[in-house]
This record gives sequence, structure tokens and C-alpha cells, in this order.
Amino acid sequence: MTADEKTALVERALKSSRSQEAIDLASGLIADGADVARALYLRGNAHRQLGHWREALNDYLASMELAPDGPAAEAYRHCIDVLDSYCHDYYNP
Repeated sequence: MTADEKTALVERALKSSRSQEAIDLASGLIADGADVARALYLRGNAHRQLGHWREALNDYLASMELAPDGPAAEAYRHCIDVLDSYCHDYYNP
């Protein structure tokens, strides 16, 4: 299976909300060294779907190091905006 085919599998898993499957597939792409920036971005999306904000941000940052103009930069800013919008007083009485 080619890297493009594996990437397509990750994207289908994400669209079907099969986040853990997407994480596993993207991790395999990263280990293979195939289109690592894209794989990190996709794995970050899967972590975000699961609410794993720290892991998502870490993957986006790693992707941004490899591809500064890639989609991870916008995804990172979006996550920061979401996290900044929470009213922390409601969660920490």
C-alpha cells in the first residue's frame, strides 16, 4: 500500500469519527517517514476529535516545524482559540 493510500485511509477514518483508528494509521505513516508533516496534522485532528488537546497541539506544532505554511498552523490557532474561550471558573469551583 502506498503512502497516499494510507493517507486516504486516515482521512476516511477521521470523516467517520473513527479517531483511534486514524491515530494508529497516522502513527504508522509517521514511523514509515512518509509525508510526516501531513500525517502529524491528521493525527492531531484525530486527537482533537477525542478531546486530547495536548496531544493535538503537540502534533500540530511538530507538523508546523516541518511545513510552516501547512494546514497545521491554522488548526493550532483554532485549538488555542477554543481553549482560550472556556470559562475556567465553571470547571474549578
